[in-house]
Amino acid sequence: SWTGEIHGRVVCDVCADSSIGPEDHVLEGAEVAVLCITKSGEVVNYQAFTNTKGIYTVAETMPESDRWDACLARPISSFHDHCNHLGEGSTGVKFTYNRPSGHFHTVRPFVYRPTSAPTYC
Repeated sequence: SWTGEIHGRVVCDVCADSSIGPEDHVLEGAEVAVLCITKSGEVVNYQAFTNTKGIYTVAETMPESDRWDACLARPISSFHDHCNHLGEGSTGVKFTYNRPSGHFHTVRPFVYRPTSAPTYC
């Protein structure tokens, strides 16, 4: 059998400056969808939520012949009223999944922004 695993983070870019700084924080409970196409052509859809560290994980063990071939990770919702506008470039990430069993793929962070940046920015 083969095990695939995908990790990523969801962050609130408080000052909407496209860089992660001390004022920014991770978003717990943010929803992410991961869609994968297997080597056999089947489409599998996963739903994940971030933990207290803002990290989501999708993992599955399957036969080697059905392993993931390509995946698309995309943010669904932040569930945080103060930080729920998707930042630029956070619409989704497509990637080829060619990791051996037991190795994981890390997706770049998805970024949400507040409606308006606080005055200290």
